[in-house]
Amino acid sequence: MTDGTDGYPTALGAADRTRITLLGQDLAEDIMGSVGFGELAFWLAAQRRPTPGETRVFEAVLAALADHGFTPTAIVTRLTYLSAPDSIQGALAAGLLGGGSRFLGVTEDTGAFLHAVLAARDDPPADEAGWDALALETVRARREAGQFVPGLGHHLHKDGDPRTPRLMRIATEEGLFGPHLSLFAAIGRVHPRVLGRTLPLNGAGVCGAALADLGLPLALLRGFALLARTAGLIGQLAEEMRSPVARDIFLAVDSHNRPVPPQPDTNGGSHG
Repeated sequence: MTDGTDGYPTALGAADRTRITLLGQDLAEDIMGSVGFGELAFWLAAQRRPTPGETRVFEAVLAALADHGFTPTAIVTRLTYLSAPDSIQGALAAGLLGGGSRFLGVTEDTGAFLHAVLAARDDPPADEAGWDALALETVRARREAGQFVPGLGHHLHKDGDPRTPRLMRIATEEGLFGPHLSLFAAIGRVHPRVLGRTLPLNGAGVCGAALADLGLPLALLRGFALLARTAGLIGQLAEEMRSPVARDIFLAVDSHNRPVPPQPDTNGGSHG
């Protein structure tokens, strides 16, 4: 901690009267027009410039998470804009605040889960059979604990999430299919033996595994998902401005409300 007498150190942006620096580079001369936004976002978080292969995987993750239709995050953004068209920032913020354990947060949850499994071992398995054995042990432990495996299952893509094999191919092509993706892929192969049914490895989960393999901070994985979704929400707002549907959504809900008697609290909870 500093009291400010020695300044406030930062390796990020700084400016004086004639120059702006970012990550030790001249912003105007070295970055603008030369560094793509995805590459810059990686660089800002990791404090190192990514390789072209890392940039490709990272930007594939951003594309995978940008938009997935009328999800709750998209709907609430459109409805907030309907309510407060003077507040674009409010509409975007409303959508981003919905990034939690069911939508978008799965990216962070999966990356952290896989990392915890791997951190408990001295060395990663040496071959596919070893990965399958570790995955089987992992899925069984989760089942016995009554817990879900993050990244496993999807409400819509019951027969397989198309983002998952594509991102795995990209990571393989770039030589970045690391231990997190290896364990995640193995979970996809072995979980039917434990669960008695086949579930898809979802796109949010594979994104978490890929980001963890890139060595990005685990505590920021949800932030990258939110970064991607920001672009998607801007698209939702642009479409709402051109072809509005939020009012129809609001009226559909409002016209189908069904008054019921007050429901007493039967759990013995207190309200203060």
